[in-house]
Amino acid sequence: MKRNGAQIVIESLIKNGADVVFGYPGGAVLNIYDELYKNADRIHHVITAHEQGAAHAADGYARASGKVGAVIATSGPGATNLVTGIATAHLDSVPMVAITGNVATPLLGKDSFQEVDIVGITMPVTKHNYIVRDVSELEEIIDEAFMIAKSGRPGPVLIDIPKDVQAQEYEYSGAEPKKPTLDAQADKAAIASAAEMIAASEKPYIYCGGGVTTSGAGDELTELARRIDAPIGTSMMGLSAVPQSDNGNLGMVGMHGKYASSKAKSEADLIIAVGTRFSDRATGDKAAYTSKAKFIHIDIDPAEVDKNIAANIALVGDIKATLKELNAAIDKQCLGKKNPGWRGEVDEYLQTQRSYDKDSGAVTAKNVIEMVRRFCGNDTVVATDVGQHQIWVAQHYRFEKPRTHLTSGGLGTMGFGMGAAIGGCFASNMKKTVLFTGDGSFGMNLNELATAVSQNLPLVVVIMNNGVLGMVRQWQKAFYDGRYSSTTLNRKTDFVKLAEAFGAKGYRASDMQGLHDAVKSAFEADGPVVLDCMIDMDDRVLPMIPPGGSIKDIIVE
Repeated sequence: MKRNGAQIVIESLIKNGADVVFGYPGGAVLNIYDELYKNADRIHHVITAHEQGAAHAADGYARASGKVGAVIATSGPGATNLVTGIATAHLDSVPMVAITGNVATPLLGKDSFQEVDIVGITMPVTKHNYIVRDVSELEEIIDEAFMIAKSGRPGPVLIDIPKDVQAQEYEYSGAEPKKPTLDAQADKAAIASAAEMIAASEKPYIYCGGGVTTSGAGDELTELARRIDAPIGTSMMGLSAVPQSDNGNLGMVGMHGKYASSKAKSEADLIIAVGTRFSDRATGDKAAYTSKAKFIHIDIDPAEVDKNIAANIALVGDIKATLKELNAAIDKQCLGKKNPGWRGEVDEYLQTQRSYDKDSGAVTAKNVIEMVRRFCGNDTVVATDVGQHQIWVAQHYRFEKPRTHLTSGGLGTMGFGMGAAIGGCFASNMKKTVLFTGDGSFGMNLNELATAVSQNLPLVVVIMNNGVLGMVRQWQKAFYDGRYSSTTLNRKTDFVKLAEAFGAKGYRASDMQGLHDAVKSAFEADGPVVLDCMIDMDDRVLPMIPPGGSIKDIIVE
């Protein structure tokens, strides 16, 4: 049956499993939006307040569901407003398909109204991108885009569709999309060598990254830890990959990681890195980082091997399948391996860590997070923006299930949170969803509160309100002699009244009883709620390893 390009877009989205799509209409995508209107019973479109919010919503939906997120924007500024969201997904390996409209093909390159070369602009931050100049290619390109986005190491793909292509007709096949090719399998000889290296190790440490969540390999990783009696530390992206209630999980490692996790990693003689890229925030001083340990690096992307840290053994392939094979090989090499001396050392690190914990009866970030956690289920999706609150969540919120932690790890995008929380809410079938944000970050994305209200989302927005750009201020205090240049906001915004103006409920908490009552009310309410939590502007994120430093430089109090 012949269909026009816009109809092919909608049919292809549905065929590829996109049951919800986020976006914002405009002149260059009117044909597509006309078809969205006609097919509202088959695919749900969510209009956001801004295209960047739509991109972050598609991203959050993908992170929480494991499916490919979809977003649509018009040409020119509509397309460019997606770029930060696309880059955020790219840095965190999130599968997303972005569809943009453009001027008609005869007008391309003529500086036409709202024309921009979005393919050229997004080339560095997409896994692949297309401009469709012939409607006969459209169905195949959309099918291929979804396959590319979710295969191997996932990532965003952009499809730019000129307006005349949306109107042209072509035979729509409806053919089943191609299945992704099988991911590369790790070399069996290398797996055997890795098992031998693990058997010889006396202080093994497993470093778990976001790739473990992506591949659904949490069970295999915890099984590896059990078999070789090794503690687990995670990157920020790996936080929800394994339950934090697991006795072997020491929590996040790196610049703002838990003391015991970072200390154990620094003393290990073997680091088994799984699905992580060894970013600068994780390694610090590379010479110190690599001075005591050998490295086994397991990743699906060969480009990550030896990029930041040289591996003694690299296992390139699907993480879940590789860990299964490695566990089987370990059975032959070191079944029942125990490291009592190493475990004793790690217990000492944990005891030292506990000595740094200080209880307070005030409304601190830690107390806010722990109070909110009491009202959350293990499957509650939690999003964050970027800044101090993001790290406090990583340190104090106990994640128990995969895909419940949505945060911008690689790009560090302030303004990510509201869109991501909206997407996460749809992915969880409208279960209660939480956003932790700061007053600085919330100022960048509070327009999306309108989206949450219009969709009547069960979203609880928790603002850590300290009146400053907290993380930058912390660096200014530590490294710039307390010269607080442009980080004291002096804003008069009343977030409770703001929430009410948008049509949401708002509560303010300045003491612990008020906090408890506000959180309880928020979780009992229907629709969006904003909690304005007043915290001290000098509350700092600790521990902290200074940039380029090592464990010997750690600041703990």
